[in-house]
Amino acid sequence: MYSRHMSTPERLIEATRELLWDRGYVGTSPKAIQQQAGAGQGSMYHHFAGKSDLALAAIRRTAEELRASAEAALGVEGTAYERISSYLLRERDVLRGCPVGRLTMDPDVIAGDELRAPVEETLGWLRGRLAAIVQEGRERGELSTALVPAEIAATIVATVQGGYVLARASGSTAAFDAGMRGLLALLRTNGSN
Repeated sequence: MYSRHMSTPERLIEATRELLWDRGYVGTSPKAIQQQAGAGQGSMYHHFAGKSDLALAAIRRTAEELRASAEAALGVEGTAYERISSYLLRERDVLRGCPVGRLTMDPDVIAGDELRAPVEETLGWLRGRLAAIVQEGRERGELSTALVPAEIAATIVATVQGGYVLARASGSTAAFDAGMRGLLALLRTNGSN
């Protein structure tokens, strides 16, 4: 499954990331991680103190990748609306859900400050980045000054996360896509045009 050139710690982190996304923390056993990574128990515990240490490394890596992909979409040239649209309409594995957002439903992740921190930081970063774009749009006359940046940012994140839930519940990306189009229509009607 993983490249031969990947180190054992990298294979363990990647295997844990996949398993966390599919099964959550509780459903991800050390044995499953070892099997998926093609690593033995000794290797796992040589590189990581235990399951929570490995899960933290995996969650951090997933959070970094989510930030990078969001920034790639939000950092495009264009108006605030175009940048938000780029983020909302970017390629996603909708039916799998958000690998960071899904962790908020895992009681063991949310109960522990250490495992919850990268999830909370990433969602906070995203809201802050979106709020800054909305503010820029207001200042340039692209978006209505009636829009409250922090509230619109929270609405965007909530719509994306809720879109994942609707898509998974229906087994179709149609509900997610409809939510993104609906949100963009609302933003468009609140533009300066």
